[in-house]
Amino acid sequence: MNKILPFAAIAAIVLSACASKENKASETATSDTTVETKNISGKWLIENVVLNDSTSAKPSEITPETPQYILFNDGQYMVQTNCNTIQGDYTTAGDSIKWGASLMTEMACENMQVEDLIRQILPNVTVTEFTNDSTLRLNTNSAEQYITLTKAPETAE
Repeated sequence: MNKILPFAAIAAIVLSACASKENKASETATSDTTVETKNISGKWLIENVVLNDSTSAKPSEITPETPQYILFNDGQYMVQTNCNTIQGDYTTAGDSIKWGASLMTEMACENMQVEDLIRQILPNVTVTEFTNDSTLRLNTNSAEQYITLTKAPETAE
């Protein structure tokens, strides 16, 4: 019995060390598989707002004289339509986006088609999809509902 006790102690130490290495390896694998979060900060021009195959709106065709855009800055967003503004908080992780509570001005204007569609679609957007560095698509869980944006050119101030 005295001869078995030292071997049992050594076996326990070896098994403990192996378990520790496995835990560290799984932690490393988990951190290596995290999804890179793309930076959506800045001003994005609204190109198209699509509710379904038959209902969409392109601001450049409806109110070409008034740029409509979304501004993302430090966890806050602001949507500027040709009539009202919508603003609130957002968070991103990987390609997912979550919206916080929002505030909105409520003026009545002549043509609110783009704004009405944004009010319907934006709260349901859950995924950001970059085509390249200058094109961003905001997708809902429904493949037919989305908003396409293009990066606004930076202006010298």
